[in-house]
Amino acid sequence: MNGLYDRESRSVSTLAHLRFFPQAVTGGKGSLLRGDDGRDLLDFAASWGAASLGHGHPALAEAVNRALTDQAGASYLSTANEPCVLLAEKLLSIVPERAAGRVWFGHSGSDANETVARAVVAATGRKRILSFKGAYHGGTVGSVAISGHPAQGGIDKASGLSLVPYPDAYAAGSPEAAASAALAHLEELFATTVPPEEVAAFFIEPIQSDGGMLVPPPGYFREIQALCRKHGILLVCDEVKVGLGRTGRLHAFEHSDIEPDIIVFGKGLGGGLPISAAVGPEAIMNHASAFSFQTLHGNPVCAAAGLAVLDTIDRENLVANAARVGDTMLTALRDLQAKHELIGNVRGHGLALGVELVSDRNARTPAIEQTALVVYRAFQLGLVIYYVGINSNVLEFTPPLTMSEDEALRGIAILDQALGDVEAGRVDPQLLEHFAGW
Repeated sequence: MNGLYDRESRSVSTLAHLRFFPQAVTGGKGSLLRGDDGRDLLDFAASWGAASLGHGHPALAEAVNRALTDQAGASYLSTANEPCVLLAEKLLSIVPERAAGRVWFGHSGSDANETVARAVVAATGRKRILSFKGAYHGGTVGSVAISGHPAQGGIDKASGLSLVPYPDAYAAGSPEAAASAALAHLEELFATTVPPEEVAAFFIEPIQSDGGMLVPPPGYFREIQALCRKHGILLVCDEVKVGLGRTGRLHAFEHSDIEPDIIVFGKGLGGGLPISAAVGPEAIMNHASAFSFQTLHGNPVCAAAGLAVLDTIDRENLVANAARVGDTMLTALRDLQAKHELIGNVRGHGLALGVELVSDRNARTPAIEQTALVVYRAFQLGLVIYYVGINSNVLEFTPPLTMSEDEALRGIAILDQALGDVEAGRVDPQLLEHFAGW
């Protein structure tokens, strides 16, 4: 280690680190980051999808500068501010009618999911919550409590939480088998240990991102929605990483043809600034005043950024761009699958894609070390990409919504070389010594 990365190691806490290689940047523009060594790095991660408009987008810079130049306070706790109201009105206009009640603003998907989890229990009087195994709903105490990702093992869960399997079509052998097994498990719970009339809400991810970029089988969430409606269970959709245009639809849940009761937004909503939103029925979102707040919640600068992101997505047709570029990437990645034995499965929608790496295609054995080496080698070659999954063997693609087809293909060419180098044993495993990843 040297340069900026080495300086960071002597000054910044590692408590929030999730590191895969010695990445240190000093700036960026569009889909490129500038390393402290002067290299241009093609960004296929966008800071886990948070930099939705890429880096240094003029519309975002202008909105933030305007909000700071004529600043409407710093919070919405004790005063209404115009950017916050405008963003709330915009969000209410783009969600299904069931959810179009009131908007709560926070800093991240974590505090938004925690707030919703508390609110649904308090407002309904029901003490139980359903969530998926492998689900990552955040890193605060309350959001970890309703999550099921193994990386958060050893941390206390909510007393009323029940975790159910997310259908994995690749592991199960087919979408039908995955859906059938997952639904049977849920129905057995309802008939035995989890009375549905005691369940306040079911937290879902329309694509389970950190759990492995798992795409639900067709019709699966329609069945889940029917069960929730039957038993009066609120359907809470976590769109934090995969929403707002990323999947080639404005909302990722549109691929499943469902209408959630509550929708949680984060990451890309701020385009790189910290803001989240929970949108849902007035009876839930207005349950009690002073129920969940931090001083800078609803600050006008981040709210202005959020509004600029939504306006830019619409004005620049970024939903259509995500669909088009995503299709190009999906095709190219499936071409790589035919070339590289390491690739077991390619999946996703739009610019929310996953590539599962295996050491044995027949046994579907997770290629854990090889996955870490691939992302490290890709970084050496100029591509930023991370991995996810309960077995840490799924390459995750969440590039800026502004990415061009040329940039996408250039990045996949780098990935092609990285895969080949790892398969040929040309990448030293000792490089991973200081990088635990997930």
